[in-house]
Amino acid sequence: MKLTLGAISGLLVAANAASIGPNAVQQVLGTSPKQPNFIFVITDDQDLKLDSVDYMPLTQKHLKQQGTFFRNHFVTTALCCPSRVSLWTGRQAHNTNVTDVSPPYGGYPKFVDRGFNENFLPVWLQNAGYDTYYTGKLFNAHTVDNYHSPYVNGFNGSDFLLDPYTYSYLNSTYQRNQDAPVSYEGRHTVEVITEKALGFLDDALAGDRPFFITVAPVAPHSNVNPGAIDAEVPTVMTEPIPLDRHKDLFPDVKVPRTEHFNPDEPSGVNWVRGLLKQDEATVAYHDLFYRRRLQALQGVDELVDSLVTKLEASGQADNTYIIYTSDNGYHIGQHRLPPGKTCGFEEDIRVPLIIRGPGVPAGEEEEAVTTHIDLVPSIFDLAGIPLREDLDGTPIPLPSAAGTVHTRHEHVTVEYWGMAYLEGERGALANPNHTPFILNNTYKSVRIIGENYNLYYSVWCNNAHELYDLTTDPYQLNNLYSSPDAVQDTNAELLGYSLSEVITRLDSILLVLKSCKGSTCIKPWDVLHPDGDVQNLQDALGSQYDEFYAIQARVSYDRCERGYIVESEGPQEVLSYSRYGLSWDAWV
Repeated sequence: MKLTLGAISGLLVAANAASIGPNAVQQVLGTSPKQPNFIFVITDDQDLKLDSVDYMPLTQKHLKQQGTFFRNHFVTTALCCPSRVSLWTGRQAHNTNVTDVSPPYGGYPKFVDRGFNENFLPVWLQNAGYDTYYTGKLFNAHTVDNYHSPYVNGFNGSDFLLDPYTYSYLNSTYQRNQDAPVSYEGRHTVEVITEKALGFLDDALAGDRPFFITVAPVAPHSNVNPGAIDAEVPTVMTEPIPLDRHKDLFPDVKVPRTEHFNPDEPSGVNWVRGLLKQDEATVAYHDLFYRRRLQALQGVDELVDSLVTKLEASGQADNTYIIYTSDNGYHIGQHRLPPGKTCGFEEDIRVPLIIRGPGVPAGEEEEAVTTHIDLVPSIFDLAGIPLREDLDGTPIPLPSAAGTVHTRHEHVTVEYWGMAYLEGERGALANPNHTPFILNNTYKSVRIIGENYNLYYSVWCNNAHELYDLTTDPYQLNNLYSSPDAVQDTNAELLGYSLSEVITRLDSILLVLKSCKGSTCIKPWDVLHPDGDVQNLQDALGSQYDEFYAIQARVSYDRCERGYIVESEGPQEVLSYSRYGLSWDAWV
């Protein structure tokens, strides 16, 4: 087929209007395009709900204004190492079984022990013809002692931050390729990683293969000095340290004074409800902590500017996707919480996601629900790589390489095991036990956003429950599941249904999601309704299903554990429904 220049131009315009990826057009034209490049920037502990991106003008200029901002992007575990392993493998934490920051339940040794060093995104990309590079933080417990036991697979070039110096802003240690670790004591870690990132970009641009570069600065994570890391002494995570040129910025900025900031009445359940109200000195310190985080992010903002400027000068920007996100969110003062993450509240599970690249609409915002589990399948899709069946996510709404339209989901599976960490010099003051950590912080939850609903439902390992309607209660202060009596109150309604009817549906979908694998994580309603009659919560609320959901098993725990131990996690099976009655073949 011979096409005129006008026909080709028309095809490209039509493809753009239909959100068809550029590779699909080139396939029609009979050409073989080079696969797109990727630059992936992942910060550490960056909030979305506390407005940190608003203080990053260069990131907004290069990425948000030139790409798409995903308003409803979530992590599935609000802690760095489990979240990162899930991100790089495309699997929920209950399927990776990397659930903590250190052994025996997490960290780099657990990642290796689970076999993922041979089976995660960079390895898959290399097999698909990519050159891959990484600098910055990879996982916790990746140390100066075990970095070679074994070396991390999957990278043509790497320069990793290593524990116990990962979070020391002025005393970092990096380990390049298979060389010995090098100390950068006295230099700011963001300056060091900027040099390394730009060097890897030079290497990638000089090659003739598509590339994938990850840059993972620790900002705005708390500062942790190596001398403070002692098995016998609780680690104190203090405010981050900005570059000197940024340390006086934003002198009057304070943590947003929302309704749930240091409220007069306690909120939440379990240990959160026992937190003490913060005094004036503590609030002032948390304002300082907040400013330090914003100041520390200025170095990241300049890093993004340097990367984009070099990329654009190379002439390869039009064939490169730039993805910006963080491993988990962050809270400071909400629900009386000191600085930290690990909770299921919005501040902890929502993170920035901005994507710029070929075919991605510029200056737009996307409302679809997306998660970190969706990033690997999204990268595969953009690169034209066939999706793996063992991925728990699905490509996010972007123009795909093949023009494929993928299944969307309205749910997020949020799960956590083990300790909560109370950061900052005054963190322990919030805890009646005066320790900077909480032992009992294991929970399962589901976050659902649909056309007519916006809900969070959670079950803790002590079998406390939470249910928030974020349409009317955006700050999660009114727990609708405050007691079993409240649930059974015949006058209590939600979404136009009795509260108990809504809860039975939410609990049932959580029962599927807490043990889901592969496609069942993407389309969990198909497990409960294999006939395909129910595709979302609204469908499930049909009155014909009331009896079915009433007899379904309930999510519960037999005991609290520090890690994912199936025997402690209560029922694992669900009943499925058919048009002709119940199917008594339980699903595991």
